[in-house]
Amino acid sequence: MSVNPMAYEAQFFGFTPQTCLLRIYIAFQDYLFEVMLVVESVILKKLDRVPGCKISPSQIRKSTEKFLLFMKEHFDKLFGKMEEVLLQLVLNIPENVLLPEDKAHEQHPCSKEQFQALQDETRRLQEQYRAEAGAGQALRAELEEQKVVQAQLEKILQWFDGLENTCREHGTGNFQESLVFLTQNSKKLQEVLKDVEEKSKNLKKHNQLL
Repeated sequence: MSVNPMAYEAQFFGFTPQTCLLRIYIAFQDYLFEVMLVVESVILKKLDRVPGCKISPSQIRKSTEKFLLFMKEHFDKLFGKMEEVLLQLVLNIPENVLLPEDKAHEQHPCSKEQFQALQDETRRLQEQYRAEAGAGQALRAELEEQKVVQAQLEKILQWFDGLENTCREHGTGNFQESLVFLTQNSKKLQEVLKDVEEKSKNLKKHNQLL
């Protein structure tokens, strides 16, 4: 089988010529195997009808395998010649032939240096696109974080608004005075809580003594 990739032929046919020939080879080989099995079964049936025949089925199988090997060797030689003819005369696109989709290259030819420059420019643009995509992703992540912080700030502002309203209800309109008021009430609550805890401990000890 030829090792030439024949990429231009693959562009035209939609498949590589080697793939086509490989499938033909496998199809012929499968057909040969099937024919030999049929021939073997016919020989076995004919021998069953012959009285006193001393040829066993295993001997028939060995003979069939030898004949199959003989046929396969000759088939491989013939197929090699057929492959060479098909690749050169049938499945080959001459060097002077240009496919219709490649006419633009003929109308707008470019040198190797120009082609290399285009490749370099393409790589540069791809790297720039990746960098901008990464920056955009980082920016979106930062915006999401800002949304979370904004939501927390709004909750804090709502809390301060509620605190201010509560202070006004208790007659303290100034925010500083409100903080003092809350601090004093907080200390009173802490003292009451300690007093309750001490009384609870004393009550538990009294119950244990009883």
